[in-house]
Amino acid sequence: MSIHPNTSAREFALQFLYQCELEKLYYYSESHFTDFAQHQQVPSEQITMCRAIARGALEDLHRIDAQIQEASASWKLSRMPVVDRSVLRLATFELGLGAEPVRVILNEAVELAKKYGSEDSGRFVNGLLDKIARGKIDPT
Repeated sequence: MSIHPNTSAREFALQFLYQCELEKLYYYSESHFTDFAQHQQVPSEQITMCRAIARGALEDLHRIDAQIQEASASWKLSRMPVVDRSVLRLATFELGLGAEPVRVILNEAVELAKKYGSEDSGRFVNGLLDKIARGKIDPT
């Protein structure tokens, strides 16, 4: 069974966001993305989506981080594991686009969190993204 190209593009975008986080690069750089895509050998049919969601997440980082922080009353963004934070940023950006069904975005984000995160990452990411997707964010 082959992996859907969008799933693979999301996985590459997560890896790029993770790398940016480790390098403390909190803005989009086309040259940085090009170097990443070449090094990771991102397939040409996935590069457009990968670039779009990685760029969008980084260019709208402050708004996305504010949404994630609102949804997470008990966890500061800075204390979240890098993988979880990167998955949340990616999925929150995609939720804002509305181009994919919410269920697809949530399911793929949870799978990425399970694959790359800790034992609890899937549940943690699912809980926060569900709040964000439903707009059930407690402002307190």
